[in-house]
Amino acid sequence: MSIKKSVSIIIPNYNGVSLLEKYLPDTLKAIRYAEVPFEIIVVDDYSSDGSVGFLRANYPEVKLLVNDSNRGFSYTCNQGIQFAKMDLVLLLNSDVSLTEKYFSKLWRYFEDQDAFGVMSRIMNKDMEIEDAARFLAFSGMKFKTTHFFYCNDPVKKTPTAYLSGANALICREKLLELGGFDEVFSPFYCEDVDLSFRAWRLGWKCYYEHEAICYHEVSTTTRKVKSRKALQVAVYKNKFTLHAIHLDGMSLGLWYVQLIFIEVFLRVLIGKFWILDAIREFYKNKEQIQLSKEKLREQMVKRNSTSSLHDVKKTFFDPVRTWDISFVR
Repeated sequence: MSIKKSVSIIIPNYNGVSLLEKYLPDTLKAIRYAEVPFEIIVVDDYSSDGSVGFLRANYPEVKLLVNDSNRGFSYTCNQGIQFAKMDLVLLLNSDVSLTEKYFSKLWRYFEDQDAFGVMSRIMNKDMEIEDAARFLAFSGMKFKTTHFFYCNDPVKKTPTAYLSGANALICREKLLELGGFDEVFSPFYCEDVDLSFRAWRLGWKCYYEHEAICYHEVSTTTRKVKSRKALQVAVYKNKFTLHAIHLDGMSLGLWYVQLIFIEVFLRVLIGKFWILDAIREFYKNKEQIQLSKEKLREQMVKRNSTSSLHDVKKTFFDPVRTWDISFVR
């Protein structure tokens, strides 16, 4: 029988009082069913909808941290990560509902010393799979994680290219060693992919468990606070940032060529001029991106790792294609 571990549940919140009211009871039910020591930490990102008052009045057992200004997803989660005290950290969006037995299938992953974390199957309100394990693949120099799959063998430990920031149970010690989310990705998007890529490159593993289930309302908060154009700019700026951090040498140079002629030029030709804002925002962060690359390089040296994402793909994801797997999309 797998050894259970204590859990710090970290929930970032921004104007999500209705979500906390709806889903926090499910979180409490699931962690109490697990019968482990736990703490729930809600980090409020300067809400104006009464979230803080609601939590203080109705959930005094919840540990509440409040940002003094709106700082974005990465910063907010990092406050909770630094404050957490338990063995494992569950990063959980406020719009996620955990099933009662959610934790039951997850303990076995942490028997492995090289396990970074595990995510569950994420379902949407239409009872369809919204997120599962993802392959790591490349299109030219551009990496992709768009193929959802799951393994039909319940004994195998299924690797996933990244752990969803909406729902990921992670070893706190390793999470702290990585420094949590990289705030270069603020206000949101790709920070969970980057975190997982860094873990893989340091020699740790990210897993997916199909029999652990949660339900997600899908980007509830971002839809409230961002226009479509602003979302597109943030998404692509961070996609560019992700590549700039994790590619090196000739691969990085060729990616820049691909970026200009395919990602930018072709979109401009069809009138998607917002891509120019994305590329400008990306270049504004070049110094911070370089610092992120240097920090990762230092961490890899410390761990005696030289793994590129191509190495991770070849070692962990190419063999999976020989397994009995099902694709979601």
